[in-house]
Amino acid sequence: MRIALPAHIDAHAFADCDPRIAVGELHGETMGTTWSLRFAAPEGTDVPAIRAAVEARLATIIAEMSHWEPESLLCRFNRAPAGSWAVLPDDFAAVIGAGLAIAEASGGAFDPAIGRLVDLWGFGPPGPKPVPDALAVTAAREASGWTRLTWDAPTRRLRQPGGLALDFSGIAKGYAVDVVADLLAGMGMRHMLVEIGGELAGRGVRPDGEPWWVDLETPPGIATSADLSLRLALHDIAVATSGNYRRGEHTIDPRTGRPTENGLASVSVIAPSAMLADGWASALTVAGPEHGPALAAKHGLAARFVTIRENAVQEILTSALEALLAD
Repeated sequence: MRIALPAHIDAHAFADCDPRIAVGELHGETMGTTWSLRFAAPEGTDVPAIRAAVEARLATIIAEMSHWEPESLLCRFNRAPAGSWAVLPDDFAAVIGAGLAIAEASGGAFDPAIGRLVDLWGFGPPGPKPVPDALAVTAAREASGWTRLTWDAPTRRLRQPGGLALDFSGIAKGYAVDVVADLLAGMGMRHMLVEIGGELAGRGVRPDGEPWWVDLETPPGIATSADLSLRLALHDIAVATSGNYRRGEHTIDPRTGRPTENGLASVSVIAPSAMLADGWASALTVAGPEHGPALAAKHGLAARFVTIRENAVQEILTSALEALLAD
């Protein structure tokens, strides 16, 4: 079993370790998937209050960013008239700001403004649809794209150019992981593992002093003689995995307007925040095994690529991830 350790370890995190402290667990549903939380729970911890706070915080994210809730802020922006400006709340502003930054840095491999294409291919709220023809794809592409947006970060104002639809499905879950962790930290909790839909962030350590161990997700059912197992110590870092092995080729390449078909089964990214890990995992999935590793290396990303071609499995680790592997 290969082990990856964080580049930096906070010695102060071990000050209040006590193996007698229990590890609390909570689970629920959100954003069309599930969430889970593990945390150091000293005697007297108000677990029902923690659940209530987490559920309330997640509800605010859904009310702003869900493309499945017709009255969410995102859906209302998508319906707004051409030339109108929206003043965004902090959460929405943080996600659009990060999304646009990743879009630019990735050369458009990630794009938070492809809602029309997502719906066209049957991956959005309207549900499954027939395979679109070239004219429909071209029309949806022309109405989409992050470069059509005007974003005034200092005033948190976003301009609707007309007919453009945002879709945060490639970054919002990661952001939700981060805000739940921040919420719990604000409640005085230092040690936790937060997970939403497979995106994870770990802070502090377990009561016994061990890190929050997480096994990197490997596409199931693949025949290989190589051991692809990789265990991460999630100590003040996050990890996200993007892949097509769960639901088939469902990732849209914003640059072509079509689902990716590049032989890439999964990409995992380790980053300081789950939002960055989530967004970059989405971008690198689109970039594919030919260009993705170079893009990740250019931005110093710790990433793992798993490809399946003609039943042959290949793993590619960036140098930033290799540097985290324990000897």
